[in-house]
Amino acid sequence: MNLRGEVVKVLSFIYKDWLMTQRNTFTILEIVFWPTIGLLSVELLTTYLNLTHEITDFILSGVISIGVVQVCHLDMAYVLLYSVWSKSIEHEFVAPINAVQFVLGSWVIGILRGLLVFALLSMLSGYFFGFEFSKPGVFGITLFLFGIFCSAAIVGIGIFILILIYGQRAEVAAWSLVGFMLLISGIYYPVSILPKPAVTIASFFPITYFLEYYRSFYGFSETFTNPLIKGYATALAYFLLGIFALERAINRARKTGMLLRLSQ
Repeated sequence: MNLRGEVVKVLSFIYKDWLMTQRNTFTILEIVFWPTIGLLSVELLTTYLNLTHEITDFILSGVISIGVVQVCHLDMAYVLLYSVWSKSIEHEFVAPINAVQFVLGSWVIGILRGLLVFALLSMLSGYFFGFEFSKPGVFGITLFLFGIFCSAAIVGIGIFILILIYGQRAEVAAWSLVGFMLLISGIYYPVSILPKPAVTIASFFPITYFLEYYRSFYGFSETFTNPLIKGYATALAYFLLGIFALERAINRARKTGMLLRLSQ
């Protein structure tokens, strides 16, 4: 394996994503406007309902987390979607690239933008509502954030696969998959209040475990034991499975002519 060549291919996707971010002025809406509006609306609702400080912290931790996931996974999805919309996807996949290079290259900028969103939402939560996002410490926050970014990467990979298999009909997945996570993974409420079948489904989502790990520093009980270990184990399994499935989807799209149809 030519390590230098592999790095160059990953950097090429990072550079492409960076150029798209620079040229799209509406990107600021996804980084600043919508996450901020979502956070403030929820925070104002908790104030109106006169919820306790502990319950407010519980909800805010979920809102911040889903905001980071939303921005990170959309940034990954746009790497492929912009190619589809500009009818240039066939030219990119003519190059000898593989799924790992594609995912890592699109993930890096998503992580950077996700970090900006996390910093912004955490500061706003602290300033307006006294949320102490730093309770887990630097190490705890790092483990939590990387787990959240892994969760976003898995969603992004899923979107790649769906688009390469089903074409533009699957674009809606870019916005809808996170909605299901929001419902089932304990963003606004603990998963323990869900029906048992739903709790079982929630256990298949890594973000469920990472949220429980983060909230444990604020005194909230855990529904699942060893959430950090289970979260990373689940994320790793999905990531490896996703890379394998994406590689198959890329090869299939080349053979079936889907890349040509997406470029017409």
